[in-house]
Amino acid sequence: MRIVRAFLSLFLLPVLLYAQKDGGNPPGVEAVVTRNFYTSGNKRIDYTAYSGYLDLKNDTGKLVAKVFFVYYRKDGDPAEKRPITFTFNGGPGSSSVWLHMGGLGPKRVLLEDDGTSPKPPYKYINNEYCWLDKTDLVFIDPVSTGYSRPAPGEKAGQFHGFNEDISSVGTFINMFLSRYERWASPKFLAGESYGTTRAAGLSKFLQDRYRIYLNGIFLISPVLNFGTSDYYIGNDLPRALYLPTYTATAWYHKKLSPALQANLQQAIRESKDFALGEYATALLKGGWLAEEEKDKVATKLAYYSGLSKEYWLQANLRVEENRFYKELRRKDGLTIGRLDGRFTGRDLDDAGEYYSFDPSFVNIDASFTTALNSYFQKELNLKEEKIYNIFGNVYPWNYNNVQNQFLNVAESLRDAISKNPHLKVYVGCGYYDFATPFFIAQYDVEHMFLRPELRKNVVFHFYESGHMYYIHKPSLVQFKKDVDAFFDSSSNL
Repeated sequence: MRIVRAFLSLFLLPVLLYAQKDGGNPPGVEAVVTRNFYTSGNKRIDYTAYSGYLDLKNDTGKLVAKVFFVYYRKDGDPAEKRPITFTFNGGPGSSSVWLHMGGLGPKRVLLEDDGTSPKPPYKYINNEYCWLDKTDLVFIDPVSTGYSRPAPGEKAGQFHGFNEDISSVGTFINMFLSRYERWASPKFLAGESYGTTRAAGLSKFLQDRYRIYLNGIFLISPVLNFGTSDYYIGNDLPRALYLPTYTATAWYHKKLSPALQANLQQAIRESKDFALGEYATALLKGGWLAEEEKDKVATKLAYYSGLSKEYWLQANLRVEENRFYKELRRKDGLTIGRLDGRFTGRDLDDAGEYYSFDPSFVNIDASFTTALNSYFQKELNLKEEKIYNIFGNVYPWNYNNVQNQFLNVAESLRDAISKNPHLKVYVGCGYYDFATPFFIAQYDVEHMFLRPELRKNVVFHFYESGHMYYIHKPSLVQFKKDVDAFFDSSSNL
């Protein structure tokens, strides 16, 4: 029996295939090929991983960059029957590490169920919630992130901007479909944070430039209209739209009154109504707001935020998110996180106006970085000498396409859906996310003014977590259920 087990174990180990330039890879691709499997419940899923570089060329055929990607292909099924999802994170300047190792890929970072990283050294584990049972996956690192770099002699700045990024990633997708013969497959995009900005922009670009029509888009913690989320003096709209996130986070930290603390959903509903009603009106009035009305609004803001009425009055009814991180638990000597308001940290002192660091980011930074590098070396057999840029230097990011305007890719998405009425959109939001608040996402979609029959194409899902809501185990479980249902309704296979 021991001999049989030992013999079988040999076949359960990854098989490493060193793909050479003259064999195993399509033209313009250099990749290492490995075979592996993961388990979901009692089900084993075998797959092949292609990890390497695609030569990105301009319209004249000149090599301008080498774009790093990891492509997972489920074994056994014909390509035309398998959806393919192109996946990326945001920043701009972020690699695809977060979605790759957080919830979508076959391995994920080992975290506590609430998303807290354990003590180092960090590990990765089998991801039973991997998307490969529903779709093949291509994780893309835009130029200057991950291992992706401009070609020798090419300037990185030509890739660093909204239009520049859409063009380069869109060109990658077009080339990938041809080189790996995936044109007949149902096609999806999955982006997180600024990656949703990219995905919405790509939905129009791919249709207009390459006639690539998508089946679906996953917008994970979306930012679609920068005018509804960009705080600055004179732009009051974000202040109203952030309030429900203040309410939800204050609820999590038990800083609300007993009446609101009794039910999160009811607290959020009341906060939304107040934000769009009395609070929005008060902000709109500005200096016309009477003192009596100002005092009344401040009282309600305190009720829905967990902050004091006096603090709201001192801030002229406009408490920025950066102040909220410090103020909500100041008396406890704690700050809260931006990416995920559930997490807390301690600053040098409690007197400052803003926190010193984001405790929710430092919680995941080292664990994801360690797990990804270890996974690449041990499982994908990547032996790169250069540093994998978790965050690449892509600044200044060029927004010249919207000079004197806010970037609003919700209009690009509306255009794409109007021209392709079969395009479905998943929108996922975390209640405790201050980077891309959930009510802003709802506002942006409702201001796309889609026709009623097309508005049904956009579905929202909410999770009791933050920006990377998949690090929270209960949210990850629900996320996978929602994703499965979305693929079932969108692939038409």
